[in-house]
Amino acid sequence: MLDIRQLSYFVAVAEEEHVGRAAERLHISQSPLSRQIAQLEEKLGLALFERSQQRLRLTVDGQTFLAETRAFLVHADRLEAMARRLGKGDEGGLCIGYLETAMHSGVLPNALKFLRETRPSVHVALYNYHSIEQLEGLRQRSLDIALVREPPPSDDPDLECAQILHEPMLLALPDWHPLAAAGTINPSDLSAQKWIGVVNKESPLKHDNFIAACAMAGFSPDVAMEATEPLAALELVGAGLGITMIQQSLRHQAPAGVVLRELVWFSYRTSLWAAWHKINLRPLVSAFRKTLLTSVET
Repeated sequence: MLDIRQLSYFVAVAEEEHVGRAAERLHISQSPLSRQIAQLEEKLGLALFERSQQRLRLTVDGQTFLAETRAFLVHADRLEAMARRLGKGDEGGLCIGYLETAMHSGVLPNALKFLRETRPSVHVALYNYHSIEQLEGLRQRSLDIALVREPPPSDDPDLECAQILHEPMLLALPDWHPLAAAGTINPSDLSAQKWIGVVNKESPLKHDNFIAACAMAGFSPDVAMEATEPLAALELVGAGLGITMIQQSLRHQAPAGVVLRELVWFSYRTSLWAAWHKINLRPLVSAFRKTLLTSVET
């Protein structure tokens, strides 16, 4: 393995064509410098200099080696500078797993916008995976951050998490619906309505929990149609096919013809969690995690 220090010494001697002047330039004594050059030639099995009492001249092989050495040292400097930038989190890559909720709610787009403004050189790869796949990706270190519906267990030996959304639900109705303009909406008003259910493919239990929360509130939704994600349900509401509930962060996604109403008495909440590996060797991951959590707090 070549020694970068010896290569730097070689370049100085080659440029000065004199060990004494090169030693002064390098702020070392002549004897150690001569010894280092001799060791480099021995390691390479190559004569780099033609020696005389007055000066040193590069051999033909030495001239070729000098050109390559200069290029190598420039690249080494660039690698060192890049490593320092990576250490500060200014460059590198992020692999982020997410659910549609993270995208539609604005949590992920807002965090990525801030990242691009502050660290424009960072490359981001996004993976729309189920929560279970995301958590496995964290364990295998193929993902840096996961945005999941359910947190990993509190005693998980590898993963940590923080809740970034815990939202109330809004009732979505066609704008011509009598309840759209009603002064108050009571649980009894909702039992007789045709509902559009949102059944999450990755967590059917969520739908069951929602139905249970409706029962606790005092009504049982008559689900006439089901959608696999809330934005599709909103479009169906806009078409007049029924009513539904969506999380509050999706209020700006409601299409024309849909009215959203708050139900202060409805306790059901929908959550989103950020998860990451406990062993984090990159400041960039920590910085992005803080951005996610800060964006939620503000």
